[in-house]
Amino acid sequence: MSRHTLKSVFACVSIAALVAGAAPAPAVGAAPSDLADLVGARGSSGETQMLNRGYALHHASQGEETSYTYWWNSSVKKCVRIATTDGRYAEIRSESGIECGHKSNDSAAAAVVGAAALLGVLALASKSHHREDRYTDINGTAQFERGYRDGLYNQSYHNYDRHDGYSHGYDQGTRQRAQETSYRSGNWPGSGYSGFAYTNDLIGRSTSSVRSELSSRGFLLRDDLSPGGEGHVRTYWREASEQCVIVHSRGGTVISVDSARKRACR
Repeated sequence: MSRHTLKSVFACVSIAALVAGAAPAPAVGAAPSDLADLVGARGSSGETQMLNRGYALHHASQGEETSYTYWWNSSVKKCVRIATTDGRYAEIRSESGIECGHKSNDSAAAAVVGAAALLGVLALASKSHHREDRYTDINGTAQFERGYRDGLYNQSYHNYDRHDGYSHGYDQGTRQRAQETSYRSGNWPGSGYSGFAYTNDLIGRSTSSVRSELSSRGFLLRDDLSPGGEGHVRTYWREASEQCVIVHSRGGTVISVDSARKRACR
């Protein structure tokens, strides 16, 4: 590691530590008291409540059976992560502001900033749910991120330090790459599914066009619910790839498409 890189790492961590000492941040991982009542809510009604309570969606990431959304509240400078499974909010937790693209004053942010400096990148490609909250130190975070990037960008496995963080990161990066390119047949690791159908591109489109597009991709409508207001929840099943997806729409626009366990479509 060069002396210049070391100086960058120490500078980043020092700045983060100074900021952390200036103003205490909410504990990362703790369930926010103002959102605790939303655990178990349907995604569509939950998203309406998030907007009503001052949160804006920052970004979403789709997993195999769980989707993750990150929300930012600008008035109180708070980032939260929501895990949605089978169309319902399964977990809501506070996150470092850096996970929502904002400066933060906690140790988790210091590790992320330090790892990015160590690797010579502006920001980490991985998010907290990819790292599964295992890494709080700079080296472990950097090892995970290096593996994650190698897996995500289809690079050769190169764990020259024999670090568990790298192997974990490579596995997570490979899975994320498969999710993002699942429109290509045979790209789903360990599944054996034929022609796994991609659905992430449907978010933000009109409900009518999404229904037509899902039908063209081999999905059949299994359930159609209206939980109230302008929200709508529809469940679709694709037999060829054994995919179950739950589509949330509001005001005629699709706001999320969540993968669900097969039993949700049975």
